[in-house]
Amino acid sequence: MTIDISSVQAFHGHLCPGLAIGIRVAEKALLEMGERPGDEEVVAFVETNNCAVDAIQFITGCTFGKGNLIHLDYGKNAFRFLRRSDLKAIRIRVRPETWDPPPPEEGLRTQRMRSEQSAEADKEKATALRRRRMDWILSAPLADLIEVQPIEADLPPRAQIYSSVVCARCGERTMDIRLRMLEG
Repeated sequence: MTIDISSVQAFHGHLCPGLAIGIRVAEKALLEMGERPGDEEVVAFVETNNCAVDAIQFITGCTFGKGNLIHLDYGKNAFRFLRRSDLKAIRIRVRPETWDPPPPEEGLRTQRMRSEQSAEADKEKATALRRRRMDWILSAPLADLIEVQPIEADLPPRAQIYSSVVCARCGERTMDIRLRMLEG
């Protein structure tokens, strides 16, 4: 499977270790679920809201707008994928050692870079160290990065399209199912 990393980077805005993890998770998800299946055939449940989710969205085609990308706010680097046609369901968990703290030098340089108190040489070195980590993530065997577990399928309903109605209070169009009658 070939993934155009520059397109994923352009979608996300930058290349970082989190995006690299998302690329690898999406790669494994497609191997398990089938190459970019139909419109809402696969549902992704993401247990975090970090950079990896953008790669998963871009590569798998699962999106919030189609209702087949669902955020579970657990703060975990874990991602579930469910195929509607046969209810195959897996959970991909990033191995904890994949996110081991960076070496002290990388951590200090990154901290200084984020506080904008670093010299250009520090920024270049921090970028090089991050790039080395990303290159490792992008080239390591998948088994060194992630674990895949079969799980019970919890099939969500397909995305619904609802009528929009102008709210009498705020004047904005709102899904009719979200409006409530208040004081008549």
